[in-house]
Amino acid sequence: MVYGAKPLGGPATLADIETLPEGVVGEIIDGTLYTHARPRAAHGHFEYRLHRELDDAFQPGGEEMPGGWWIMSEPGIRVGGSPEFIPDLAGWRRERVPLMPQGQWTDVPDWACEILSPSTRAYDTRIKRPFYARIGIQHLWFVDLDARTLTVSKLHDGHWLEVGVYGEEDDLIRAPPFEERDLRLGWLWKSIPPAG
Repeated sequence: MVYGAKPLGGPATLADIETLPEGVVGEIIDGTLYTHARPRAAHGHFEYRLHRELDDAFQPGGEEMPGGWWIMSEPGIRVGGSPEFIPDLAGWRRERVPLMPQGQWTDVPDWACEILSPSTRAYDTRIKRPFYARIGIQHLWFVDLDARTLTVSKLHDGHWLEVGVYGEEDDLIRAPPFEERDLRLGWLWKSIPPAG
């Protein structure tokens, strides 16, 4: 299986994703089907831990939390020209999107997070990053498991402005758009083995 952009002779559809072999992940961005291998175990584990950390602090339910969010892992999102793209994590402010949709998400998220891996690094940085700016996602996080860094960017005049880079030595951080609460970044790294 060759990974990357797939020429299909026309705009890609959800049917093209459904025909992919097991272990291959596909997304459609601006009518093009992009495929890559399913990420490694450390990727999924970090995604789970980050989701849990943010969900505990900002998800609706229980006591009232500041700036309530819908935080989702790998939500399938549909926007014009892109019937299926899947950030590793995404969040919608409840003040803008008060109800979770009955079906697939069609509102652009306010925040997206991509966990870089060898099979997705170039794709996430060269294809998804400009696409996210173009559709108006306001905050973007890139987690680099090999470098053990979190890069936080904010959309400004249609371009990404880097507002912080945090590493494994940073125990507690406050990073936009979740600056109301401490994020236990040190805790997130604890069970991820160093690269190499």
